Amino acid sequence: IISTSLAGDENDVHVVDLARPGSKPIALFTGLTNQWGIVGNEGSRFYVVTDKGAPLKQVLAVDAVKRIAPVTIIPEAKQALDDVSLIGGKLIASYLVDAKSEAHVYDLEGKQLSTIALPGIGSVGGFNGRQNDPETFFAFTSFNRPTTLYRYDAATGQATPWASPKLTFDPETISVEQRFYPSKDGTRVPMFIVRKKGTAGPAPTMLYGYGGFNAAMTPSFNPANIAWVERGGVYVVANIRGGSEYGNAWHDAGRLANKQNVFDDFIAAGEFLKKNGIAAPKGLAAIGRSNGGLLVGAVTNQRPDLFDAVAPGVGVMDMLRFDRFTAGRYWVDDYGHPDKEADFKTLLAYSPYHNIKGGRAYPPLIAVTADTDDRVVPGHSFKYMAKLQATEGVGSAPHLIRIDTRSGHGSGKPITKIIEEYSDVYSFLG
Repeated sequence: IISTSLAGDENDVHVVDLARPGSKPIALFTGLTNQWGIVGNEGSRFYVVTDKGAPLKQVLAVDAVKRIAPVTIIPEAKQALDDVSLIGGKLIASYLVDAKSEAHVYDLEGKQLSTIALPGIGSVGGFNGRQNDPETFFAFTSFNRPTTLYRYDAATGQATPWASPKLTFDPETISVEQRFYPSKDGTRVPMFIVRKKGTAGPAPTMLYGYGGFNAAMTPSFNPANIAWVERGGVYVVANIRGGSEYGNAWHDAGRLANKQNVFDDFIAAGEFLKKNGIAAPKGLAAIGRSNGGLLVGAVTNQRPDLFDAVAPGVGVMDMLRFDRFTAGRYWVDDYGHPDKEADFKTLLAYSPYHNIKGGRAYPPLIAVTADTDDRVVPGHSFKYMAKLQATEGVGSAPHLIRIDTRSGHGSGKPITKIIEEYSDVYSFLG
């Protein structure tokens, strides 16, 4: 399989028959501008996953010898197609259905044969192997379950646990449920709610969000959240616009001039949690990191009365100068360019630093940054906190900054530092 790209976003895809040395490459696609990936082949028939003519992706069959039009094998569904594998003569397709995974099995003509039973609400990944393998393995994780490997038998369709970590808690004592709520403009937004089974009445609640860069907030495991939940707290993830939970359209609805939708979605989530007796009346905390730190900073300015404590982590706080530092110039596709008048006005309207104003009674706040963060430079948090403290003065609500030393944006951080940060932040929010 040979992919070539000379300029721009156009790709040519050719295949060469390795059983025939010296044979010329045969074109599968030319001038392709869409996303594509070859799943596998049966002889000269190649199975390709693409978003060409299908924003949520579909699977096509393209014959390298018979010069006929591509045949749709798995058509575009109402939910985003996440991944496809060819194992044991069958196609295994995993979908993102309202931000959680489903996996279906199809024959090579696109007839659905079965659905792979999963342990519950969660995320799957893997299904790797060769097309003639009798088995494959996949990983499953959720808010109450660390990553567990499962073996899938292609002949019987059975999935069984193959490797799982030892646990110091019982996942069955923690519930993971999904609810939907209306945003300001009526858009239906999903959220995941994690809490101890049998939890009655409102409880201290942490609301997490990201909302950007086409990144879906799917179920994942974090032991710090287990500690919070076991002590009676509630952990919530809002699948706000800006991610890829519903494909590119969901992303587009939360970027550039549409960025305010992200903040409206998050604020609506907080209102829903309090109105429905999930979050305690004075017990709703907002948390987020990186682009999620920007989110928390923005909603704190817009609704300081709604959130009772906030923790913006390594956030992008100065939206008029973000492009001047390190990786910031690569974020203009999501945020816009401060040098363009229309983008400037949009950015200024929500920039956390520029929208700090007196007389708002900001909630208790702990900003988190690192002195050697080369992705979101710590200057964002430094100037944000300096302005907030200068504006608010010394009052009843603490406004603190936690600066990690000899540390970066987050990836590769030693476990000891991770534990220390979660201990400080969760203790503050609690």
